[in-house]
Amino acid sequence: MMKNFIYSISVILAVTACVTLNLDKLSFATAPEPAIVQGPDEWTVDVQFEHPQQIALRTSTEKKPTLYWYMIITLTNKTNHDVDFYPKCELMTDTYEITPAGKALPAAVFERIKKRHRNKYPLLESLENAGNKILQGEDNTKDIAVIWPDFDVQATDIKVFIAGLSNETVAIDHPTEKDQAGEPVKIYLRKTLELSYKLGGDPAFRPKTKLVYEGKSWVMR
Repeated sequence: MMKNFIYSISVILAVTACVTLNLDKLSFATAPEPAIVQGPDEWTVDVQFEHPQQIALRTSTEKKPTLYWYMIITLTNKTNHDVDFYPKCELMTDTYEITPAGKALPAAVFERIKKRHRNKYPLLESLENAGNKILQGEDNTKDIAVIWPDFDVQATDIKVFIAGLSNETVAIDHPTEKDQAGEPVKIYLRKTLELSYKLGGDPAFRPKTKLVYEGKSWVMR
C-alpha cells in the first residue's frame, strides 16, 4: 500500500510540473511583442549603450568600498518633434532579484562616473536629472548614466530593462485580478529595451567579475 501511495504522489507531482511548464510556455508564446512597423503616432528614440561596468566608492564611515554598477546610454531623437521621457531602468538577476536604478544613491557615485568619462562624455547626465523631454535632432543627443547598487553575488545571468525610449504601449488582461464589474484588470506594458548578460568569475572576487554580452531585444514589459 505504501508503494502505491508513493507512486500516486509521484504521478501527481509529475502531472503538476508538466501542466505548469505548459502554462509557462503558453504565456511566453502569447506575450505581446512590439510592432514591426510602428503606427503614425508612435515613436522610438535611437539608443546606443556601453555595457555595464563597476565602480567602487568608499565613504568616510565605511571600512571598505561599496560597489556599484552603471552603464551609459546615448539617446537621439530622430523624430520630427520633441518627445516625453519618463524612464524606468531595472536590473534583474536569474535569482529573481529586481533592482531599480538610481534609488537613494550617493551623489558622489555619479560624480565619480562623470569624472571617469569626462573626455568621451563631457555633458554626461544622471538618470534622475536628465529631464522629461528629449528634444529633436542630433544636437540634442543625451548621454545618461544609469546606476545600480551591487546585486546578488550568486547571480550568473542578468538582464537590464530600459523603458521610456518609446511611446508604444499595449494593454492586456491581468490573469487573476478583477475590477468591481468583474472584468479583468488591465495591465499596461511599454516597449522596453532588454539587454542580456552572463556573469563570469568567482563570486568571492566580485570586483573582478566580467560580463559577457548575450544580445538585445525589444519587449513589451
